Amino acid sequence: MRNAFEKMGLVLRKADLDFSSVVEMTTYHVGLRDHLDLFKAVRSDYVREPFPAWTAIEVTGFVREGAIVEIRAIARQQ
Repeated sequence: MRNAFEKMGLVLRKADLDFSSVVEMTTYHVGLRDHLDLFKAVRSDYVREPFPAWTAIEVTGFVREGAIVEIRAIARQQ
């Protein structure tokens, strides 16, 4: 999970943005209920108020074996 947020941060920085620029986030989870609390804790290390709109969706799997979370985000310049 932390790796997903770190990669997201890299993409944001390439566009001269940061996590405060994120206005919408959709996360996809394998075993959502098993790790939602952990995900929220990790997310809080990166995403601060005002929080972006967020939708969490449970999926059965990803192409990359072993992956449990994928993040889609929309950010805007302020």
